[in-house]
Amino acid sequence: MNEFFPTEQIALMEISDEYSLSKSSETMESESLTKQNGFNLDEVWGDSSYMDSLTSDYQFEQKLQQFVDFISLDNQYLDIGSENFHSFNDEIVNFVDTAFQDSELSESENKRPRVLSPKSLEILQKYGSRLRSFNRDEKNVRRYGTECNKKGSQTLSTETIIRLAAEEFIQSSSRSSYELSVLSHPYAGAILGQVEEDFKEVKLVQNLLSCVEKVGDEQYERARRLLLECAKMSSRTGNAVERLAFYFIEALYEKIDRETGKFTGKKLADPQEVSKSLKTTQIAFHNLLPLSQITKFAGTQAIVEQVAESRKIHIIDLQIKNGIHCTILMQALASRDKHPVDYLKFTTVATNSRSMIDETGRHLTSFAQSLNLKFTFNVVMVDDILHLNEKLFDLDKDETIAVYAEYVLTNWIPRPDCLDNLMILIRTLNPCVMIVSEVEANCNSPFFVERFVDALFFYGAFFDAMADCLKNDEENRRAAESTCFGSAIRNVVAAEGDERKIRHVSIDVWRAYFGRFGLIEVELSMSSLYQANLVLKNFVCGDSCSFDMNNKSLIIGWKGTPLSSLSAWKFEKRC
Repeated sequence: MNEFFPTEQIALMEISDEYSLSKSSETMESESLTKQNGFNLDEVWGDSSYMDSLTSDYQFEQKLQQFVDFISLDNQYLDIGSENFHSFNDEIVNFVDTAFQDSELSESENKRPRVLSPKSLEILQKYGSRLRSFNRDEKNVRRYGTECNKKGSQTLSTETIIRLAAEEFIQSSSRSSYELSVLSHPYAGAILGQVEEDFKEVKLVQNLLSCVEKVGDEQYERARRLLLECAKMSSRTGNAVERLAFYFIEALYEKIDRETGKFTGKKLADPQEVSKSLKTTQIAFHNLLPLSQITKFAGTQAIVEQVAESRKIHIIDLQIKNGIHCTILMQALASRDKHPVDYLKFTTVATNSRSMIDETGRHLTSFAQSLNLKFTFNVVMVDDILHLNEKLFDLDKDETIAVYAEYVLTNWIPRPDCLDNLMILIRTLNPCVMIVSEVEANCNSPFFVERFVDALFFYGAFFDAMADCLKNDEENRRAAESTCFGSAIRNVVAAEGDERKIRHVSIDVWRAYFGRFGLIEVELSMSSLYQANLVLKNFVCGDSCSFDMNNKSLIIGWKGTPLSSLSAWKFEKRC
């Protein structure tokens, strides 16, 4: 049986600004998780043959939904075959010849029919593929359509608002009863009887989609007029949908200004660099949102299992950030009865922020001392990832190496030479396992409208999650939305070329890319998945999280919308 976290010692932790750790008093027992995820650990736990076979007999919930029917990736960056891109479904393509009414607010008097524009078709196809997948699995998923507001009345979730708005956009643009039946929404009619606020939010997002259509068709003045209507309905301080729309409206204004040569603002800040400065907000996210702890605890459990018999352990972290996951691993190794650890070595790779990394190293060293764990912390600092090589690492032939990559590989998608160099280096190091946590989204399409729609759903789910989980921490929620997410939305929507840094891709794309370097996906054990479930039990909002398996990777979602993936990889044995 796989080695498991000693749950009486490894408790879920809340991290303070000084990185102090406090253990939960709750004992984590192995109880039935049937209600949560559709399988019963009480029936499985005693049989070791099931520990590594989640995807066979004991699966998490059936697929909630798959966002796309194709891989959306700009092949300039990752060499995936072009046949995977922009493949419209036959019934959607047939809509091109259908007559449409002009849906723009300011020109509603214009009744002449028009042919659906290519940009409208992109929105239609994008929504249609999501919807068909949702309908296919409708009987097997939890429903997150409604929730209660402060007044006690039911309101619709952000994702449902966006879905309804997409349907309204299609209906307002089409006179064909055929396509309405094909794309009938599972929540069609659900909005009837809901509070007036829901109607306004649906209309706001519908107008936003109309504006995106105009921008995609290069009808910039008409788009500006629509944005004026949208701006009246959005607010930086409103509800989740109004705040989400506010930042997308800002981004669309900048997109139009850039396309028309009127942009005079500052160069877009790098969203990844912006997020590094918000240490307090990062810690709040770890404490209050399940997503961060799920990937850290489940990912660390996977490492613990792979180094179960190793006495000399070397973790190479591709971006250490605040080091919370390191403390989890330290506790697990320090409490080991068999095969006590001779030493634990952490090496992090960085190109900047040396002072912040050194501070993290000091905290980790102090924490290791409190556990009587022999520990060393090294930094490999290079001015460019291209200059990274094996000679820069302090390696011992007797040590076991594991690589930890948490939301970092996506940073190098704009620079495929750097990403390739990194993968070649990792292959040379030959780790026992590489743990990868990544954003599960498709925000890297070369097609603007497609990229916008994907980003709207993805960030809509995050705004919904922050509204629920950070409702008692408005300061950090506002900081995250205005700085991290606002900057990222602007980058996805307004930037092009080298300036576009946010290029999230799905686990399917990473799987194809890793395969080029001989990496094989490793199944996450039942112990890792159990850790993920234990995390949810510590959050009031845990019921809104969803788990799904994509091949051997764990997909973590919010109310049915995928947000992150966790996967484990090994290199093929070479002769």
